[in-house]
Amino acid sequence: MHYKTTLIAGLLAVALAGCATEHKTASTTTAPVTATSAVRAERVLLISVDGMHQQDLARFVADHPTSTMAALSRSGITYNGANTPTPSDSFPGLLALIAGGTPASTGVYYDDSYDRNLSPAGSDCSQRGAEVVFDGSINRDEKALDGGGGLDEAKLPRNPAKGCKPVYPHDFLRVNTVFEVVKDAGGLTAWSDKHLAYDFVKGPSGNGVDDPYNLEISAMGETLSIFPGYDDLKAQAVINQINGFDSSGTRPFGTPVLFGLNYQNLSVAQKSGDGYKDANGTPGMAIAESLSAIDQSLGRIVSALKARNLYSSTLIVLTAKHGQAPIDKTKLSKIAGKQLLARIESVVPGGIAKETLDDVGLIWLKDQSKAAAVAEAIQAKADELGVQKVYSGMDLPAGFASAAHDSRAPDLVIQVKPGVIYTSGKKIAEHGGFGEEDRHVALLLSKPGLQQAAIDAPVSTTQVAPTLLKVLGLKPEALQAVQKEHTMLLPGV
Repeated sequence: MHYKTTLIAGLLAVALAGCATEHKTASTTTAPVTATSAVRAERVLLISVDGMHQQDLARFVADHPTSTMAALSRSGITYNGANTPTPSDSFPGLLALIAGGTPASTGVYYDDSYDRNLSPAGSDCSQRGAEVVFDGSINRDEKALDGGGGLDEAKLPRNPAKGCKPVYPHDFLRVNTVFEVVKDAGGLTAWSDKHLAYDFVKGPSGNGVDDPYNLEISAMGETLSIFPGYDDLKAQAVINQINGFDSSGTRPFGTPVLFGLNYQNLSVAQKSGDGYKDANGTPGMAIAESLSAIDQSLGRIVSALKARNLYSSTLIVLTAKHGQAPIDKTKLSKIAGKQLLARIESVVPGGIAKETLDDVGLIWLKDQSKAAAVAEAIQAKADELGVQKVYSGMDLPAGFASAAHDSRAPDLVIQVKPGVIYTSGKKIAEHGGFGEEDRHVALLLSKPGLQQAAIDAPVSTTQVAPTLLKVLGLKPEALQAVQKEHTMLLPGV
């Protein structure tokens, strides 16, 4: 497949069309592209506002008609029925957007998970079964913004099948990403996120991202007021890239064909701020201030694109890796995770290999044959433990592989009742779960010339990845997860 030839030809055509559009705009009005026409772009800017529900975007646009988000929506397609796969955690959420698949294909179920075929960090690989933690704890220095200069190999799990070598996050991914496809086609790529562990965006090749700029969020502490500044650092990196430099703004680099960032401010405000005022999602002060700060930051990015005459040839995708629950604080029910674990221990003493608990429960057992008995014991105390449903065996959530055939799939998946969070802390919301508020996220595709449209049909965020490639003139089926899961393009593009 001659991706480089395809890309160059596609970009030349778009560039010529873009120049004509820029010229015409000064003297006349060009006819808008309808929502069902072919959309082509020279580059794609992918933006995840972590935690942003569809109703957050809709309310902000309606209440702030002069905002950047409102302007983007006036020349874009809004998908009112966009949902993330399950579990709605940051890693599978971003992989949906950049790989086009669910954990069954990507092999990534959470940022804190388990693999029965790997060996623990620092071991000689004589033991099989390892916790796989891809967060700030694997940095050389978790409290440094640059992570101390990189990931610490001593903290990474080991792969017995490959000479007991350390498993970097990008090694863990089973399928390629849009960044690798664009890179293979000769395009520059860049991405900025919240942990150095977002190394996984590079894809299995380890080469998919030319200019990674991942700032360790753990270094920021818990003070809500500092997070707009944290996000602004990443936004400035994007502006530097728009201006033809690398993320630092010091080295000539060129504007990427595919680049973007995540905004963390809203997620922090939802979890540790004053939350929403009511069940309708009226933002409290922290959320309102967060959305305004993000909009101002987006405004600076759009201004930079316009200043370089790149705006008309850039597709901006505004979405979210995940939502956040509960919206209605009166439904919040905190349950100490140790209660659930104690119930499991009563059936299999010392039998938990790994647990991950947020507003979802993922449990890996040392003896997989005990899964049915444990599921029955949990279900018997469902009300006390905040459990709506326990999945195990062949009864699996959508997008999960069977634990009998996938070394990474959990033996038990716990869907909690709405509002339940497994925590003893101060957080008032969390993500990872299966509910509407965890999964129903914002999704807006915007480009000058697009006619404003709203599509209410249900779509998955996995459909973003193949659509991005199509828009760039590349082949969606170049993505392995798209082939495996037959992921469709987004409607209207």
